[in-house]
Amino acid sequence: MTGEPMAAGTAGAASTSTVEAAPVALPAPRAEASGLEHEWQRVVAAVRRAGTVDLICHINPDGDALGSALAAGLALRALGHEVRVSFGDDPQVVPESLAFLPGQELIVPAAAVPDVPELVLCFDVASESRLGLLHDKAFAAPVLVVLDHHASNPGFGTHRLIDPGAPATAVLVDELLRRLGVPLDRDLATCLYTGVATDTGSFKYAATTPATHEFAARLLATGIRHDLISRRLWDTSSFGYLKVLAGALGRAVYEPAAAGGLGLVWTWVPYEELVLHGVTVEEIEGLIDVLRRPAEAEVALVLKQDPDGTLRGSCRAKGAVDVAAVCAELGGGGHVYAAGFAVRDGVETTVARFRAALPS
Repeated sequence: MTGEPMAAGTAGAASTSTVEAAPVALPAPRAEASGLEHEWQRVVAAVRRAGTVDLICHINPDGDALGSALAAGLALRALGHEVRVSFGDDPQVVPESLAFLPGQELIVPAAAVPDVPELVLCFDVASESRLGLLHDKAFAAPVLVVLDHHASNPGFGTHRLIDPGAPATAVLVDELLRRLGVPLDRDLATCLYTGVATDTGSFKYAATTPATHEFAARLLATGIRHDLISRRLWDTSSFGYLKVLAGALGRAVYEPAAAGGLGLVWTWVPYEELVLHGVTVEEIEGLIDVLRRPAEAEVALVLKQDPDGTLRGSCRAKGAVDVAAVCAELGGGGHVYAAGFAVRDGVETTVARFRAALPS
């Protein structure tokens, strides 16, 4: 594991112990969990029975997906389960911004997941297509548990713990740990804090509630260095990223009347430009947060090109447009104000389709 210390008082990377740290008091169940009580009971029983658990997050994992999977993996390993954490990309690359996360020794290639797993826990996967290479293996499992907070999730799997009111999947993992009797330590808190911080935009998105801050406070009480976590997540990049950012901003287009008269700002990043400056697609995930700043634009869209020509769209809205519904028109989905999609069309065609899907 690499990176700066994430726990107070440590000189290296975050501690890898899972059970020695002073326990943090377990909270009462989240109010939102009550509607899923029967499902929670079934899932906890299935987890307790399992010998081996495969934990899967979505392709091109972000902080909430990978942080949630690793937190659950560390907790289940502490309880004596054999665990594997994986995601269905090939090559399988952990983004540099997440290289500090504890528990990465649990990560295995998609090929190492059995064809018929005993039990699969699926984290932050809004649709089954986001399982990538692990799709068939996940659906072959007799028990497939989906933990997610995307309102667009269609409800796949044999057990569904889907809470659109949760600000991050990490909150559902915290509930799972509580029900399994696993106390928080610094490693678990580092993973969960990364999840909730990334999916709330460092606690500035509308999904942030008083309960979100209470959750973060419990995580901070374990001694994690939230300042160092935030630096790795948002304030560290290569010099090449600045070059790519400059190019993307130079191509930015503002359309005053595209989003129902509220304005659309969009840009795109060709794959050749990433290669030229030695930048990965994962490294430019934060570009959308720069593009969304203009006061004139309600909606922001960034198109990122993969080596095979696929365009991956990331979009944000400020409160007047449901971009999850817009992205659904292009085969994607997500949250009301933050969503995405992937298409094989060209840039002009993709923007035209996106513009047509916006409310008039």
